[in-house]
Amino acid sequence: MRALAKPAAGPATAGPAMATAPAAPPAPAGPAVVLEHLSKRFGDLEAVRDVSFSVATGELFGLLGPNGAGKSTTISMLCTLLRPSAGRAMVGGADVVTERAKVRGRIGLVFQDPTLDEYLTAEENLRFHGELYGMTGSHLGERITQVLEMVELADRRKDEVRSFSGGMRRRLEIARGLLHSPRVLFLDEPTVGLDPQTRAHIWSYIEMLRASEAITILLTTHYMDEAEHCDRIAIIDHGRIAVLDTPSALKEAIGRDRIEISVAEPEKAIEALKGHFDIDATVSEGSVAFYVQDGDQFVPRLFSEGGIAISAVRIARPTLDDVFMSYTGRTIRDAEATSGELLRSSPHVRAAVARRRR
Repeated sequence: MRALAKPAAGPATAGPAMATAPAAPPAPAGPAVVLEHLSKRFGDLEAVRDVSFSVATGELFGLLGPNGAGKSTTISMLCTLLRPSAGRAMVGGADVVTERAKVRGRIGLVFQDPTLDEYLTAEENLRFHGELYGMTGSHLGERITQVLEMVELADRRKDEVRSFSGGMRRRLEIARGLLHSPRVLFLDEPTVGLDPQTRAHIWSYIEMLRASEAITILLTTHYMDEAEHCDRIAIIDHGRIAVLDTPSALKEAIGRDRIEISVAEPEKAIEALKGHFDIDATVSEGSVAFYVQDGDQFVPRLFSEGGIAISAVRIARPTLDDVFMSYTGRTIRDAEATSGELLRSSPHVRAAVARRRR
């Protein structure tokens, strides 16, 4: 996703730069984000298909899916960067098509790709952003100090961003997204490309800002461990919502253990499992995987009755990856290869991306 450019003049597209005061109107009652049958087509490719859900005020909501599943396209529509092909969406009580300026004034956005100016200092990046949103004077200065302290970068406010590590830049982008006190903060793959330790630190800041800012957060991710932080998640695959619930409820609904076996001939093992135990299995990441009740009791039967030459076996309690596989028939890592190639191969998607980058 690209950065929000300074809004052009005119009532139809005027963005937050036209604001005369930093204070936002009172938040409307009801959900912070509502999608009703939202779709987006690029020629003959339907990247987002009839998506409907709502996000409660104050909720941390996650869109979980592989690269190319439609997560960023959905975020782009909610942030007014793409016009929906069909359906309707409301963010902060404003329509994303007919009230784009209001939506932009009520949201913060941390893009998947870096959008900071490396040759400006941390403070200068924030000041430029705040002025676009009509923030001036002491209010802007105080808010800059506040968000820099929140992400522990106050001592680096005068340093150029090019001297920052990847994690520090991500924290500064989160601070920028919060600067104008948005009602809804969109985080598009907020930790992509970061090492595990830095990812954990970023999540500590996200949890902290929830408590301090009383803000609604909608994030996209393809990391299963990150989805565990969310109040609710929607699994998206091939542009459709496969299932939506709390992480714990989704895992409990699986109700079975996942068994993975390493074999020399996967297709014969799948046939044997079906013939001997009436179990449907699939090949996943080089192993044969399937689900059973009470896996630790089933494994001895597998060795004694299955007639399968097994070199290794693994039993695991249900995870979100199992939830994804249960609803889509593949793991999220398997899905990323096919979904990503599908989108990258579409000339309509490539043309749209090229237009957005100009």
